[in-house]
Amino acid sequence: MKQELYEMYAEAGISAKVAEFGEEICESLKDRFAKIDEIAEINQIKVIRAMQKNQVSEACLHGTTGYGYNDMGREKLEAVYADIFHTEDALVRPQITCGTHALALALMSNLRPGDELMSPVGKPYDTLEEVIGIRPSKGSLAEYGVTYKQVDLLPDDSIDFEGIKKAINPKTKLATIQRSKGYQTRHTLSVNEIGEIIKAIKEVKPDVICMVDNCYGEFVDTIEPSDVGADMVVGSLIKNPGGGLAPIGGYIAGKKDCVENAAYRLTSPGLGKEVGASLGILSSFYQGLFLAPTVTASALKSAIFGANVYEKLGFSVLPNGAEDRHDIIQAITFGNADAVCAFCRGIQAAAPVDSHVTPIPWDMPGYDAPVIMAAGAFVSGSSIELSADGPIKPPYSVYFQGGLTWPHGKFGILKSLQSLVDNGIKVW
Repeated sequence: MKQELYEMYAEAGISAKVAEFGEEICESLKDRFAKIDEIAEINQIKVIRAMQKNQVSEACLHGTTGYGYNDMGREKLEAVYADIFHTEDALVRPQITCGTHALALALMSNLRPGDELMSPVGKPYDTLEEVIGIRPSKGSLAEYGVTYKQVDLLPDDSIDFEGIKKAINPKTKLATIQRSKGYQTRHTLSVNEIGEIIKAIKEVKPDVICMVDNCYGEFVDTIEPSDVGADMVVGSLIKNPGGGLAPIGGYIAGKKDCVENAAYRLTSPGLGKEVGASLGILSSFYQGLFLAPTVTASALKSAIFGANVYEKLGFSVLPNGAEDRHDIIQAITFGNADAVCAFCRGIQAAAPVDSHVTPIPWDMPGYDAPVIMAAGAFVSGSSIELSADGPIKPPYSVYFQGGLTWPHGKFGILKSLQSLVDNGIKVW
C-alpha cells in the first residue's frame, strides 16, 4: 500500500525523498492526531445535540426570498449557534459578507461617538486597521468619533495585565480581543488566556463589552471564548464553522443586547433580525456546521504536520511543532520573498480547483503591502480549505491554514516542499 502511495505521489510531481520525509513526520504524530480526533468527537456531539434540542427538520433546510419574514430555518440556525457557543443569542446571516464585515458590524453597532475601543493584545488584523481608523478610511470608527487605545504584548510575548488595567478609563466601552495571530509572529491566544484577559478588564470596569475575534479558532478546543466570559464571539462561515460548505456568511454570538444592536445595524432600526432572506443556502449552513468539528480536526492535523516538516528543516515556525494549538493557522518564516512565493505556488498546485494557476503578489484592498494568496478552493477565499498567504515584507513569513480532509492537507504541504526544492531554495 505504501508503495502505491509513493507511486501516486510521483505521478503528482513529488519526489521519493520528499514523500519519505513526510512519512517519517507522520509516524511521529500518530498519538497527537488521536487526541485531536477526541476533541473532534466531543465537538461533533455538541453540534448534534444543539441541532436536536432545537428540532432542526427538513423544512429548516429550505430558504426564503424577499423580506425573509418568518424564516424558520434561519431562526433555528441562530438558536443552534447560541446553544453551541452557550450564549443568549446569535446572528448568523449570508448578508454578512466576510469575517471583517462581521467584526466591523459588531464594533459599529455597539460603539457610539465618544466611546473608546481598546485592543489589549496589540495590533489587530490588517483589515481592521481601516475599520478602526488606524489607517484612515471612509466610514471608519474614527470618523464617527470613536477613539482607540492599544496595549501591546510584553517583549516575551506575554499579556501585559498591568498595562491593560491602566489603559481602561471612563470612556472605555469595548475591548476587541483577537484570538489568532493574523499577520504577526505572536502566539495565538488560548481560550483560558482570553478568559484571564476578560477577567482583568471586568475587574476594573465590569460594563466593558469584551468581543473576541474567533476566526480560525472554532472547534479547536472543547470550549469557546463565550464559555470564559466573552460578551460577543465573532467569526466567518467560510472558515471553521462553515465546514467548507457555507458559500458566504458570518456570525455574531453573545449577549442578547449586543446581538440585537448588530442586527439593527445589519438591516435597519425597527427591523433587526426579522428580515434577511436565506436565499436557499441554509442547507449548506446546516450541513457545513455539522461537518465543522471533523473538518477543523483535518485542518489542525495539516497545520501540525506542516509545522513539524518545516521545523525539522530548520525554519522558524509558529506555533512550533510540539506546542498546544489554539487555531488552525501555521506561520513559517523564510526570510525572503522568493521562498514565500514558491511555497504558495506549491499549495496552489495541490488544489482541486485552479491548480494550473500561478499565484503572484498583488495590492489587495485593506493591506499595507502586496500580498500573495494561494487558494484553489470550491468557495472563493475559503480559508478552511487548504490555502496560504502572506504579505511580501520582512520577515517574509507565510501563513497557511485549512484542509477539508487530512490527506489533502498532507498532500499540499508535500507539494509546497517540493516547490521549494524545484525552485532551488535550500531546504536540506
